Amino acid sequence: MDGFVTLAHGAGGRQTSELIDRVFRTHFSNPLLTADDAAVLDVDAGRLALSTDGFIVSPPFFPGGNVGKLSICGTVNDVACMGAEPLFITCAFVIEEGYPLDQLERIAASMGETADEAGVRIVAGDTKVAGRGQVDGVFITTTGVGCVMDGVMTSGSLARPGDAIVVTGDVGRHGCAILLSRDDFGIEADVTSDCAPLWAAVRAALAVAPHTHVIRDATRGGVGTVLHEIAHESEVGVRLDAACVPVAPEVAGVCGMLGLEPLYLACEGRLVMMCPQDEVGALLDALHGAPHTEGATVIGEVTDELVGRVVMGTEVGTQTILPEPGNELLPRIC
Repeated sequence: MDGFVTLAHGAGGRQTSELIDRVFRTHFSNPLLTADDAAVLDVDAGRLALSTDGFIVSPPFFPGGNVGKLSICGTVNDVACMGAEPLFITCAFVIEEGYPLDQLERIAASMGETADEAGVRIVAGDTKVAGRGQVDGVFITTTGVGCVMDGVMTSGSLARPGDAIVVTGDVGRHGCAILLSRDDFGIEADVTSDCAPLWAAVRAALAVAPHTHVIRDATRGGVGTVLHEIAHESEVGVRLDAACVPVAPEVAGVCGMLGLEPLYLACEGRLVMMCPQDEVGALLDALHGAPHTEGATVIGEVTDELVGRVVMGTEVGTQTILPEPGNELLPRIC
């Protein structure tokens, strides 16, 4: 094999087998990874959560991760938001002809490492090679399945007035990292993506706060967009305290220069959780002791006023209604 992906690598012959053996089988190796047309898997009886997501981030490598790590985290976290232990993942690659093999191998290695951290098995996949210019580098689609914990029911439609609103760490970090990686503005700042798998934190939180109503992954559109979605789905209002919303100083600085609102920047390792007030203390304690959620904090509460709206209490004692996001500020962040 030479150092680049060719159309022959996607033709199904010897070169395809060599690519799969060198890149994917090497880094995804586990007893359940199949060479057959489909993986056959044993699962316990119960409720299953299933999620599919596509990843076309530009640039594909960024501080704190790459499109491969992102593809595993995104799907693991989506399944975890339903209170489900992620069990299996499949992945499909569309690779542009001429893509460097060493970069593809770095992506696959990150996927394998992240899957190991999340405790999920990559069991099947597909590889296609497109002609030059038909795709931009590499696109990845992942599908994940998990088993829902007994007694757990989470949904964006289940928020209740009085629920505490928790975010599991500082907001806007991933979107800011991608923006700086593109170097469109010539801004130098040390911002690392929050990209991380969060099942361990969800499991710990639900063990002590089983009546948590909502868990939502704050990806495209960030925390602000997620809160608007939940307010509409549950037919409730949301009241935030601006002083309680955690934003890293470097992210705040970049947003200040560019006139951006951190609440609307993407996260890839942050959850929005809503639970009854009598369980929020235990939930926070669990999150503070889990990986990637040490900065969890309460940022507001669910109300029965201004249904469908998100209201922010400012540091000077006034209130403002956060607008529902419209235009795409940062395309291709996930």
